[in-house]
Amino acid sequence: MKEEQTSKSVNLKTLTKSTVWDVQENDIFRMLEAGEKDAETKENLRHYMDIIRSAFMIEELKDDDKIVKQKYTNQGYKVGSVKISDDAKIILAIKKRPISRVTDLTYENIRHITAAKLIEVLDRNFGGGWDSLSQSIQDIIESGFDISTTTLPKDRLHKKGGMYEKKVADGYEVLEVEKGTWVEAIFAKLKPEAVKPRMKFETHNEDDDEEIEDTYNRPDEDDDIVDEPDDDDITEDNYRTTFAIEDAPDDDAESYSDLIADE
Repeated sequence: MKEEQTSKSVNLKTLTKSTVWDVQENDIFRMLEAGEKDAETKENLRHYMDIIRSAFMIEELKDDDKIVKQKYTNQGYKVGSVKISDDAKIILAIKKRPISRVTDLTYENIRHITAAKLIEVLDRNFGGGWDSLSQSIQDIIESGFDISTTTLPKDRLHKKGGMYEKKVADGYEVLEVEKGTWVEAIFAKLKPEAVKPRMKFETHNEDDDEEIEDTYNRPDEDDDIVDEPDDDDITEDNYRTTFAIEDAPDDDAESYSDLIADE
């Protein structure tokens, strides 16, 4: 229910490389067609397409051939048309990028999979245990999941009242990696959403005020005092201002069709 509400509330302007993992193929079709009608969205088209491609594979079909459409459908793509003007439309095949290898994990998508899915991915890639993963992959996983490991002889791993039993009871998913007569158990549990702390304002009692002399900008006795120049001393030869020049918007991107194949 939460995912459905999120999908309906997200549009191209609010889409990020994190929230894009919450939406599905049908949502992408809806947002693309709605965005084509918005002038501001069209000006930032390349940016939005880059965000979508971070989570979805997109192919433009050159014609409405049923055989070609069925080919993409068989590969798990959602095929549909997007109206880009009153008398023109394009046919797209869209598919969310799979997360099947540890190298598919990113800081943007790590919180959009379950602990069971993570264990499945680890199981597909494992050989040497948790330490066999690169530090960068471990950091990504631990940004979204609580991870703990233990290595014990096979006959002791499932000892009643032991760590294995306690972790499973606490909601952890577990992967067992055999190492000869020993087994490494990797426990994973999705971290709760971080709660941003609210600012706390202390009550102020005016009766407690005590005037404190500000001596921060007062020069010490040993400092050499340099007179500040008067406004009359400023001339066009010694006055300079600095200002930022913003880049002009990308006027070359005129439609979604121009950007579909722009990888």
